[in-house]
Amino acid sequence: MKRLSALVAAPVAAAFSLTAAPAWATPAAPATAPLLCQASISNHYPRDYTTIDVRVHTVSYAAVTTVAHYKTVNRKHTGKAGAHGNASIGYYISGATPGYKVVVSVHVAKGTRSGNCSTWFIPHR
Repeated sequence: MKRLSALVAAPVAAAFSLTAAPAWATPAAPATAPLLCQASISNHYPRDYTTIDVRVHTVSYAAVTTVAHYKTVNRKHTGKAGAHGNASIGYYISGATPGYKVVVSVHVAKGTRSGNCSTWFIPHR
């Protein structure tokens, strides 16, 4: 009987010791989640010499940076989201290459958090 109780007790003790984390294995700090970033454009197919708006939704009062990647140049604009997290950044389209898809990269930041998103448009004459 003593032998049977010793066999039963050993696995139970081992099971309990495996569930406890060793002292050196501290849980990793949770990674900071990216900041909310949603972008849209007021007109995906704007005419030359018109203004379009890059609309951004993020958290309240976040800094907003947009970069339009044209065929031959990049244009950067900055702004700030309002109390409801919305920002509108205007781009005047003049002399852009017709038919070339312009990707607009958006970066938002507040405190130590940041996020990225994008939208696009294709200018025409």
